[in-house]
Amino acid sequence: MTEVSSAASAVAEWDLDPGESIERKQLHTRYGGRTQGGIGPSAKTPNVMIFTDPIAGEKHGYYDGWMPDGLFHYSGEGQYGDQRMLSGNASILNHRDEGRALRVFQGARGSVTYLGEFEVDGWYEADAPETGDGPLRKVIVFRLRPLDTAPREPGTKLGRLLRNQPEPVMHVDIEQQETEKSFVEPSREPYEAERREGKLVLQFSDYMRSQGRQVHRQRILPPGETRPLLTDLYVEDVGLLVEAKGSVTRENMRMAIGQLADYSRFVRPTACAILLPSEPREDLITLARSQGYGVIWPNGKVFAMTGLEAGL
Repeated sequence: MTEVSSAASAVAEWDLDPGESIERKQLHTRYGGRTQGGIGPSAKTPNVMIFTDPIAGEKHGYYDGWMPDGLFHYSGEGQYGDQRMLSGNASILNHRDEGRALRVFQGARGSVTYLGEFEVDGWYEADAPETGDGPLRKVIVFRLRPLDTAPREPGTKLGRLLRNQPEPVMHVDIEQQETEKSFVEPSREPYEAERREGKLVLQFSDYMRSQGRQVHRQRILPPGETRPLLTDLYVEDVGLLVEAKGSVTRENMRMAIGQLADYSRFVRPTACAILLPSEPREDLITLARSQGYGVIWPNGKVFAMTGLEAGL
């Protein structure tokens, strides 16, 4: 445990008020701490200073800011691999035990604005890509409770979504261009297979509507999670949950099976099916059937279905 001495705390008494701006270089000259990076524990004064840039962070799947729980959520440090509770992250978690105040600033360089003093009120894990749009990894997100300022309305896309979703499962329109990846990897352009998948979903939904069926999607927020899950299509009349893939490969079949299993914990469908752009080879149909799932693919102006009840 690191203790900040009384001699160090006398170097500079904190005199910034929430809402005040200061040059970051001047801030560190006065109070110590790292001049770069998002987390700056000080050896000069009993403070841990953290810096957030919500606009830049949201492009990389970091949704720093106020959430509907009245707390400020802050993503930890570590650009590559799973984040760990070390270094700057540990200084946030242990700030009370180490006798440090937790100071939050908006902005990362140049002029930064002091948001106020906070204290840790727990933390959780979420998914986000590595720097440079690398693979997904685990990131640490701290819940910070304000001590000298009032909570504000959520400002990020994710914060607004959570505010407007009172139920764990909500219906959304098929045409609404929301995907799970848009909340985890916002800056990544969809792959060609994903674009084909979207067109396939619209094609099948139009076919179902032509048969007099009601179709929509579900947005799911699992307990304790802050990133939503989004189903591809749900045929309300018959309770059919559909996961689409833009390519007929074993990898895609495996992924679809896992996604359907995940969604089914919350949606409770009567039946599940995998929607593909063409008829898959026999072993992949057998794989889907082994899990109790049907398979659907275009067949001229209609759709072929196997492993589903005739009434579907």
